[in-house]
Amino acid sequence: MIDIVENIINQGEKINTEFKEAKQKLPKNLFETVCAFLNRFGGNIILGVNDKKDIIGVDKNYVLQMKKDFANLCNNPQKISPTIYLKITDYEIDGKTVLHINVPDSPEVHRTGGRIYDRNEDGDFDITDNSNLVLDMYIRKKEIHIEDKIFPYATMGNLRKDLFEKAKKWAILKNENHPWKNMTNEQIIKSSGLYREDVMTKEKGLTLAAILLFGKDEIIMSCLSHFKTDAIYRNENMDRYDDRDVIITNLIDSYERLMQFVQKHTNDKFYLEGSHSNSIRDKIARELCCNLLIHRELTSGITSRMIITKESIYTENPNIPRMRGFITVENCIPYSKNPKIAKIFREIGLADELGSGVRNITNYSEIYSGREPIFEEGDIFKATVPLVKVLNETTVAEVNNMTVRELTAALVGNSKAQDKAQDEAQDEAQDEIDIKIIEFCNKEKNIFEIMEYIGYKNRTRFRRDYIKPLVEKGLLKMTIPDKPTSKNQKYISRK
Repeated sequence: MIDIVENIINQGEKINTEFKEAKQKLPKNLFETVCAFLNRFGGNIILGVNDKKDIIGVDKNYVLQMKKDFANLCNNPQKISPTIYLKITDYEIDGKTVLHINVPDSPEVHRTGGRIYDRNEDGDFDITDNSNLVLDMYIRKKEIHIEDKIFPYATMGNLRKDLFEKAKKWAILKNENHPWKNMTNEQIIKSSGLYREDVMTKEKGLTLAAILLFGKDEIIMSCLSHFKTDAIYRNENMDRYDDRDVIITNLIDSYERLMQFVQKHTNDKFYLEGSHSNSIRDKIARELCCNLLIHRELTSGITSRMIITKESIYTENPNIPRMRGFITVENCIPYSKNPKIAKIFREIGLADELGSGVRNITNYSEIYSGREPIFEEGDIFKATVPLVKVLNETTVAEVNNMTVRELTAALVGNSKAQDKAQDEAQDEAQDEIDIKIIEFCNKEKNIFEIMEYIGYKNRTRFRRDYIKPLVEKGLLKMTIPDKPTSKNQKYISRK
């Protein structure tokens, strides 16, 4: 990644690149640029560099505070609205520290300080009082979803043929005369709107939706590095977890793995629907799994997760809310966040029409446990499906007299405690990998040998998350310390 940042600096400022000097605090106009990038095509902001591409550097003693301030401001609707999760990363170049912020293009119109900013070659400009420009922005945002983002250098070779075969098979099972039956993979992609040409820029190629649905793991991580779904089971060990599956792969395989996880850790119940016996558990799981995969906000770096306990299945999905508060069958207003992805899921029989999820889960939950599920819309979309008729010693009458908020608290516990437990679980998993790396590097090894041993595929993330921290702690030693990113670099454990 440091090579990419250096390349961004070398190319200079342009419509999607902005440099800002910042020694000890964030620049006052930083969020004007963040807002403009969100509203236009996205871009990169480098703090610690001046307009002439000179690396001035950020004071190392203030880096941690600046990163904390940035994270807090991203979650402050007074500073940026709608709020958005953005990552700020520090790099050392020529002995000086710079901060890098990658800003995606957003499907929403954002404001900072109540003002709307757009971006052109000359920088950020306030369009709030220009009704025509604001209207044009809303129209453009309405028509373009992040799933439609074009990756012009991605090819059919980056997609998995076996996933097309699986999707065809499922589509034909649903409809034996399905048009995909006699189509090539390329024809399926184009007929489904997963290949597009931008009539304004003439850019054309596979879309993000195509890559997430049918892509190989490497291309998915390259295009959307934060894409991940976390499945957690807590039964005996409520502070951590008893089982876990961190799912980093395409949407079709992700669906199957989530379903298998639910089936592994919940009891099944059958009921007659017409003359057929159906699994209620699988009906509920299908809707929850599809929601996590289809309706997630792809611009957010927050991980989608499913937590299963004795009492409930609880899901959290990053979201740009159209309303806030609790959702019921009566007040549900369906909105398709990723319509192309949702269409493919409908074609292969994994999803129904838009808005059916809340209705179906409510109906099946009442059959399964005699209780209604809870849906709450906010920056995180939360769904809680009860798995038992009572909570511990609580009677059904007491449950029925609970307010929605009381029942939510009883089912999912304190969300801060859950977040802390998840962080501890992640730390524990990282410690195990660190130990394996240190033991493996008793003799000199290059990064590819270490990655193959650990079973990791993304070199940039592996270097950032594992190798660099171990070097900084003095647990690994570089054979070429003056050239950290040298292709001949090897690592050995400290004796």
